[in-house]
Amino acid sequence: MPPQRPFPTGAVLAVVLLGAIVPAYLFLDRPLALFAFGHFHESRGPFIAITHLLDWMEAAAVASLVWAGWMVARGRTFGASGLIALRTTLALFLAMGAKELAKLAFGRTWPETWTGGNPSFIRDGAYGFSPFHGGAGWSSFPSGHEALVCAVAGCLWVLAPRLRPATIVAVLAMAIGLLGADYHWLSDVLAGGLLGWLIGLFVAKLELPRTATASA
Repeated sequence: MPPQRPFPTGAVLAVVLLGAIVPAYLFLDRPLALFAFGHFHESRGPFIAITHLLDWMEAAAVASLVWAGWMVARGRTFGASGLIALRTTLALFLAMGAKELAKLAFGRTWPETWTGGNPSFIRDGAYGFSPFHGGAGWSSFPSGHEALVCAVAGCLWVLAPRLRPATIVAVLAMAIGLLGADYHWLSDVLAGGLLGWLIGLFVAKLELPRTATASA
C-alpha cells in the first residue's frame, strides 16, 4: 500500500483566503469599519497595541540577519534551528517588498483618514480602488502588517509544525488588532494574509544553494 500524502493544509488555507476576499469587499468591509469606528474609536488603544507585535518581529529579523552574518564571518554552520530562523527572516523581508508593490498596484483608500487628509470611507464615503494612484492615502490594500505576520507563519507552518498553534494566535491577534483599530478593511487583512502566506510557503520549500568551502 503506497504511503498517504500529507493533507495540503497550506494550500487549502490559501484557497480559502483567496475565496473570501471578494465577498468581504462586497458585503463585510463597510459594516465592520462602521462598527469599529462606532464602538472602539475612543478606546482603540488595546487594538493598536496588538499591532505592535510586528515591531518585535522586525527587530527579531534584524537580529537574525546580524547573527547570520556573524556565523558566516566565523565560518560556522547554521544548524537546523538557524536555517529556520534564516528562512523566516527571508520570508519577512520578501513580504516587505511584495506588499509595497501590491499597495501601489491596487491603490485602495483607507477606512479612516490617517495621513495628509487622505480620502477615507468614514470621513468622505470613499470606497474603492485607484490602481497605481500612488501616495500613502491610497495604500490600504493589502494589509502589510498581516502580510508580514503571515509570511513568518507560513514559513514556520512548514518548517516547525510544533509552532503552528503559536502562529495561529499571532495571525488572528494581528487581524483583530487591525480591524478593531479600524486600520484596515477585512478584505485588506485577508489579501495581506494570502500574500504573506504564499511567500512563507514558498520560502519554506525553496532550495537554497549550497556553497562548498575550500579545504586549507
